[in-house]
Amino acid sequence: MDKISASHILIMHKDSKDSRSSLSKDDAMKLINKIHNELTSEKSSFKDLASKHSECSSSAYGGSLGEFGKGMMVKPFEESAFSLKVGEICEPIETEFGFHIIKRDK
Repeated sequence: MDKISASHILIMHKDSKDSRSSLSKDDAMKLINKIHNELTSEKSSFKDLASKHSECSSSAYGGSLGEFGKGMMVKPFEESAFSLKVGEICEPIETEFGFHIIKRDK
């Protein structure tokens, strides 16, 4: 498979690359875990949580990153996104940009 489509929620911390956040790494991890718990308990939709919390410009689109191929995202993100089944949400992962929750859209 060459391309997939995915959405994500990004929580940055003050040590993240290009960060605009003042959160400590611990606080960012607590927040991403709290958001993940809300998702897995189905209290909130992915789009709503992405719009509310994500620090990526994709938050304006409910976290949608659209289609991308291999080599377009940082390695940990790509590996996680490509390993998901459609509709599946990953456990929080860390990249140099902060903590992500990824949902495969197609």
